[in-house]
Amino acid sequence: MTDLNPADVKPRLKALGLFGLIACCDQIIDKPWLRDVLAIEERERQKRGFERRARDAHVGAAKPMADFDWAWPKKIDREAVEELFSLSFVKTGHNTVLVGPNGVGKTMILKNIALQALARGHTVRFTTASDMLAELAAQDSSSILARRLRRYTLPHLLCIDEVGYLSYNSRYADLLFEVVTRRYDAGKPIVLSTNKAFSEWGEV
Repeated sequence: MTDLNPADVKPRLKALGLFGLIACCDQIIDKPWLRDVLAIEERERQKRGFERRARDAHVGAAKPMADFDWAWPKKIDREAVEELFSLSFVKTGHNTVLVGPNGVGKTMILKNIALQALARGHTVRFTTASDMLAELAAQDSSSILARRLRRYTLPHLLCIDEVGYLSYNSRYADLLFEVVTRRYDAGKPIVLSTNKAFSEWGEV
C-alpha cells in the first residue's frame, strides 16, 4: 500500500492526461507502482515544459553567474543584483533597470535572471530593444502587429537588452511605449538593460 493521498491522485492524473488511469483509480490507488508512475510522468512533464518555455524565450547562450566578475564594474550593488534572483519582482509586477557602461556584464545578469525565471516555471521573452522594435515596426497590418505584440506582452517576464544603444524614431518610440504600457496594465514586469543614465533618457 502507498501513502498517496487519494484526494490528490485524480487531480494529478488529470493534469497529466492519464484518463485511463483515472477511470480505474479506485482499483489502482493502493498499487505500489502508482507513486513511481506519477513521479516519472510529472518529472517528464516539467522537463518538456521547461524545454518549451526555454525555446520560446530566445535567451541564447549565457555564462553562469558563478563566473561573474563582481570586481570588474567600478560600482555595483551586489546585494540588489542578487536579490533580483529571488524573482520577488515578478510577483509584484515591479520593473527593473540595469544601468551601466558597455562591457560590465549587464547582458550576462539579464540572461541569468531570464534563466532563473524559466527554472521557476515562468514564461519569459528575451530580446534586444532593436530586434523587438524592428520586428514590430515591420508589420504592415494592425492584426499582424497585434499578434506580434502578444509575443512581448503575454510572457510573465520580458527582458529587453540594450535599450538606448541606438536612437529611436517616433514609430519605434511609440511601439516601445505600447509594450511597456500593456505590460504595466497587466501587472507584468520588465527587466531592461541600458547604457544611458536616467538623465539621458530624453535622448533615446
